[in-house]
Amino acid sequence: MATNKTQPTQQSVAEFIEGIPDPDKRADSQAIIDLMTEVTGEPPVMWGDSIVGFGTYHYVYASGREGDWMEVGFSPRKNDLTVYLMGGIKGETELLAKLGKHKTGKSCLYLKRLTEVDVDILRLLVESTVARVRKGNIAY
Repeated sequence: MATNKTQPTQQSVAEFIEGIPDPDKRADSQAIIDLMTEVTGEPPVMWGDSIVGFGTYHYVYASGREGDWMEVGFSPRKNDLTVYLMGGIKGETELLAKLGKHKTGKSCLYLKRLTEVDVDILRLLVESTVARVRKGNIAY
């Protein structure tokens, strides 16, 4: 059985964040760390070399593939802050409509800056995701 390419590492989250050249993206990243730490009650952990994740859950697909993954996380990519909401965002249309400027993927939010979104709504999205993941209600 194949394992996930991206795994938790011992890399320092603080060093990773300090290495972000853009001071605004660095500040936004720290704010997201603070928010996700508060919501999950879990410490930030590097997953691979560019994703900061919080908590873990075990999944099993219908195909039989299974593994462990983060409950929520984010990555300060070159163009966007990518927020990983592993419970899926299909049912979050009302919150997403109130969030502010963003794009979405299957389980991702793409944000340019936190100043362009309502951080209280982002918190609600993270809370909703964590609650669904912890109940085993993952909706891709």
